[in-house]
Amino acid sequence: MRFLLLLLCLAAAGEATPAEERQILLHLKSTFKTANATAFQSWTANNPHCGGFAGVTCDSGGSVSEIDLTGIGISGEIRFDIICRLPSLTALSLVSNDLSGDISDDLHRCTRLRRLDLAFNSLRGVVPEMTTLVELQILNFSSNYFTGAFPWSSLAGLTELEVLSVGDNSFDPNPFPDVVLNLTKLNRLYLSNCNIHGQIPPAIGNLTKLIDLEIADSFLTGVIPPEISKLSNLWQLELYNNSLTGRIPTGFGNLTKLAFFDASMNNLEGDLSELRNLTNLVSLQLFDNNLSGEVPPEFGDFRFLTNLSLYVNRFIGKLPAKLGSWTEFNFIDVSTNSFTGPIPPDMCRKGTMKKLLMLENKFTGEIPASYANCSSLLRFRVSNNSLSGEVPSDLWSLPNLNIIDLAVNQFEGSIGAGIGAAKSLNQIFISDNRFSGQIPPEIGDAASIVQIDLHNNQFSGTIPSSVGGLRNLASLNLQSNGFSGQIPNEIGSCAALSTMNLAENSLSGPIPASLGQLTNLNSLNLSGNKLSGLIPGSISALKLSSLDLSNNSLTGAIPSSFAISAYSGSFAGNPGLCVYGINADKLSSVQRCSALKRGFTGELRTILTCILSVAAVFLAALGLHIVLKKRRHDSSGGASDGAFLKDPSWDMKSFRIVTFNEQEIVEGIKPENLIGKGGSGEVYQVHLANGEVMAVKQIWRSLAEAGTKERSTAAMLASTRGRGRRGRKRTATSEFEAEVETLSTVRHVNVVKLFCSITSEEWCLLVYEHLPNGSLWDKLHGSAAASPGKAEELSWEERYQVALGAARGLEYLHHGGERPILHRDVKSSNILLDECLMPRIADFGLAKILHSAAVAAAGGGAGEASSAPVIAGTHGYIAPEYAYTWKVNEKSDVYSFGVVLMELVTGRRPIEAEYGESKDIVHWVSQRMSSRESLMAAVDSRIQQEWSKEEAIKVLRVALLCTASLPAMRPSMRTVVQMLEEAVNGGTIKSYVNKKLMEVHE
Repeated sequence: MRFLLLLLCLAAAGEATPAEERQILLHLKSTFKTANATAFQSWTANNPHCGGFAGVTCDSGGSVSEIDLTGIGISGEIRFDIICRLPSLTALSLVSNDLSGDISDDLHRCTRLRRLDLAFNSLRGVVPEMTTLVELQILNFSSNYFTGAFPWSSLAGLTELEVLSVGDNSFDPNPFPDVVLNLTKLNRLYLSNCNIHGQIPPAIGNLTKLIDLEIADSFLTGVIPPEISKLSNLWQLELYNNSLTGRIPTGFGNLTKLAFFDASMNNLEGDLSELRNLTNLVSLQLFDNNLSGEVPPEFGDFRFLTNLSLYVNRFIGKLPAKLGSWTEFNFIDVSTNSFTGPIPPDMCRKGTMKKLLMLENKFTGEIPASYANCSSLLRFRVSNNSLSGEVPSDLWSLPNLNIIDLAVNQFEGSIGAGIGAAKSLNQIFISDNRFSGQIPPEIGDAASIVQIDLHNNQFSGTIPSSVGGLRNLASLNLQSNGFSGQIPNEIGSCAALSTMNLAENSLSGPIPASLGQLTNLNSLNLSGNKLSGLIPGSISALKLSSLDLSNNSLTGAIPSSFAISAYSGSFAGNPGLCVYGINADKLSSVQRCSALKRGFTGELRTILTCILSVAAVFLAALGLHIVLKKRRHDSSGGASDGAFLKDPSWDMKSFRIVTFNEQEIVEGIKPENLIGKGGSGEVYQVHLANGEVMAVKQIWRSLAEAGTKERSTAAMLASTRGRGRRGRKRTATSEFEAEVETLSTVRHVNVVKLFCSITSEEWCLLVYEHLPNGSLWDKLHGSAAASPGKAEELSWEERYQVALGAARGLEYLHHGGERPILHRDVKSSNILLDECLMPRIADFGLAKILHSAAVAAAGGGAGEASSAPVIAGTHGYIAPEYAYTWKVNEKSDVYSFGVVLMELVTGRRPIEAEYGESKDIVHWVSQRMSSRESLMAAVDSRIQQEWSKEEAIKVLRVALLCTASLPAMRPSMRTVVQMLEEAVNGGTIKSYVNKKLMEVHE
């Protein structure tokens, strides 16, 4: 009450004493929250606020003039009713905190403010009128969550403004505000990503003091007005990601102070002749336009140019020979043009160049020897050109190089032995050249390599056994070379391998049994070689989505796990292979195995027949003995299996109200109830006595034994029989149970419900709700047992409902809790549908659970857990970053979800033969973005209404953003939901593209 009276007195007096100002500041402190113990450590009643309170500055009269609490980690709302009681306050900076809530109308009382900076917070609501703040010189509201109409008209009287920064907010659509054109003292105007529409007005030329003009990520149309050339002080101009057309205007060369110019991602045309006099340029970004002509030769004399991005245009001719040779050049990206001539030799003259990206052009000549000494290089990509000659030997050994991409050229020679010194090398792409010789054994020392693609060259010799040392290797493609000898047994040590293609070589000998150790292997192609012998039983436990062993000299029976229709063409051209019994119909290209080989003599057949007969009689007698013994045991009051199920060795942990017990669930785990299989276990449909149906996922505690365990209730009972709780050895780890606990807390309408877990020493059962309409895969492509033509019809409304619901489910997993839950295997078969076709995300988080369980079963700790990652995903849905890192994050899920969106729109599978070798649906859709006609043709023919096709195309554009090759360029699932919700007008899709695209372009 006393403090309230104090404030009333202050209001009446219009001023405050030093003691009163200290009390106001202490009250302000009490309204903020912070996890930073030192943030307000000096703000105490015993300290003088002038000179004693950190972030507080006073004027010569002892009154508070400035408050600067930038980046100290405070949260809560901004109490302008308190702040504006400081009568001499001229500057308030609360930048880069976590402040939230609205800006109250009390702001208008801070009439002495000259600087108001609230950028990079979480402020929301509508910005209030500011007509009274006539002394403002700096106004910065950028990077918040403001909505509604911005009060542009209230800026009319703020004629002292020098900085106006309100970008990166979701204001209502508005044309370029005319009121701003009268603020002639402005030197910085930041309106990027705040919903500015229409044309840039010619009167922009009135703002002659502008140093920085940014209107990027907006909806600008029309041309860049010639009047912009009047802004002779302009140092930075950013207009990227709009729909600007026309040429770079005449007179643009007058902007001689311009250092940073970014008009990328527009529809600009014409040449670069107006830029030939901009000698102070540091960064020029004009990628993704329709520009043409040659790069002016004057660019070779630009002494400050460090960044140049001109990719995806129609440029021709040669690049200036001296380009990038004058200063500490950083990167060049001129990919996807029609440049000719040699690579400029001196762009790394200062030893600072990080990225050379010149792929998809018509460059000729050799790689300049100077780049072999460019130790700063991170990426060297010149694929799809007409380059020739030998690669400078030291280029292979650059210490910081992540990617070397020389594919589709005419290079000759061999891989340098120095490659063992390339400790940072992740990816080698040198396919479709004329490389020859052997792979140097030193390659095994380049331990960071995760992807090798050497296909379609002239390599020879054996595959070096040192490849087994590449423990991070995820993809190996040696197809169409001249490799001979045996496949090295050591390759089984490449624990991270998910794709291996050794097809069309001259490899001989047996398939190594060690390949069975590659538990992450998803795709295996050994076709077109001279391999012989049996198919090792060890590889039959692999969960392969793609297998090709055709056209070899393999013999013997095909393992039963491979005798399925999915592998119908995988064994053709091996006359010595055969398949047994009922599986023969599933592999039409392979002969049946006869019960006895033709070469047997009659006497031998007789002996074998007798042996088999005796064995049959013995097994029958043994079975009868067991049955009679069990009956006697039961009649004498012994425990039955049903009674045993109540044994305390089974632990049931419920996460929701359940009406069943573990006995009822375990008894339902039998072959006739099996409805699905996966890499982690099997799924059963269990009918309860009360009429309810549950889906039960059976997971093996030890992944190493998963392929050999008997899969039945009997096996489960046998594994625990005779063990009480006290004597039982549990392999369940705290990590496993912690993960199950995490999954049990999930509560969302679009995430499948987990009712309970039932665990024993070797088994874990997860009991979920049962979804009667199966999976999205079944609806789009037909069930595993049905042909593709039997896929069910889904209307566009139903597809959109599934897309939006599944996106919301993933958004919840990523953003709905204290820490994100990564799905790790997003695919259409893991999106289940209820009676109304509402989607549920299933199998989330299991990859991490299984990995923890595998490590625990092996007796490993955290170190082992990180060194042998479980493959996160399914072939066709796996994000490309798995090629160079095993670090999984939310953006990997986003990529996989983008593939699902493509399935929904096109009706196609992620992998189809039509896409071509090593191509997938992402590549197929991307190739159809060149014209509206080809894009419309990509839409599933079952989507027929014109309006639904239009919406489908907009969803397809969201899918393309989700499947960007670089994770940083993909939206969050929260943004994906917004995009799908607003797919009708497309606004969110257009405004998403990140302003730093040029920095991360691959």
